Amino acid sequence: MILVRLLPGVVRQNALDVLKSVHNDAVNLYASHGTAVDRLNGYLNWAVSSSQRLRTVVSADDLNRLVLTRRYWALQSLVSSAFGPVAELVSAELEERKAELEIAVHTLETQIERWSRPGVLVIPDTSFFIRHPAKLEEADFAGLLGLREAPIRVLVPIVIVDELDRLKEARGDSNVRWRAGYTVAVLDDRLKHPPGPAPLRPEDYTALSSGGMPRGEVGIEVLMDPPGHLRLPINDDEIVDRALAVQSMADQPVTIITYDTGQALRARTAGLRVHKLGTTLQDEPVEQSTRRPSRR
Repeated sequence: MILVRLLPGVVRQNALDVLKSVHNDAVNLYASHGTAVDRLNGYLNWAVSSSQRLRTVVSADDLNRLVLTRRYWALQSLVSSAFGPVAELVSAELEERKAELEIAVHTLETQIERWSRPGVLVIPDTSFFIRHPAKLEEADFAGLLGLREAPIRVLVPIVIVDELDRLKEARGDSNVRWRAGYTVAVLDDRLKHPPGPAPLRPEDYTALSSGGMPRGEVGIEVLMDPPGHLRLPINDDEIVDRALAVQSMADQPVTIITYDTGQALRARTAGLRVHKLGTTLQDEPVEQSTRRPSRR
């Protein structure tokens, strides 16, 4: 099932209401009776009205997939001869439109339900899994983000899993290979039924007895590529793109956790929250002269 891509700033419930309305109109039109001309005119009016409503909430690609199909443009060219096979073509197109829209409504409802579950949404990028001092299941996400008992949902786009799989086999730094392999092993152990969610760390209130900070539950889940999805050529851009897709569905911010400046800049520019990690700058190294002292 292909999930529609909401336009930036669109309220998810408004988009769902528009999809349901367009779908209901297609169902009613398909069930109606009349001459071939009446049926064609009704379909074309539905297509124009539906495209006007949908173009304000979904992407152009989704609009073309759901309403302005190649068959729509073919029917436009046959307005003057709406008899015989044309009427059957209209019926076939309406049947496909109502089926496609029904799937779109169901998929959007499922995604809204998925992203309505409680939890602060964070995406640690590949640099976090490789460079952070604490390993994945030991990482204190609540402490990093200054949270208390709020549950945390750690999201891992599948492109990051693919990066880690490559790094565990790559030549070079043995520590990078080990951390990549270790992280993939933890993901494989916890995520038996992706896209999850699965528990990563249980809630912990024991610190309250000593005046410490309680920790909410930490869960983890994989963000699989939607069917038909084409990845962006730069993995950092792909991670930002997947985060934005979740943010539009969840109706709450998604935070990127990274050690990489480029990733942080990309995410901030796109309107995502960023928690940039890094090491303290050391003193500038003193350049040692390679010249030999002169003899006198």
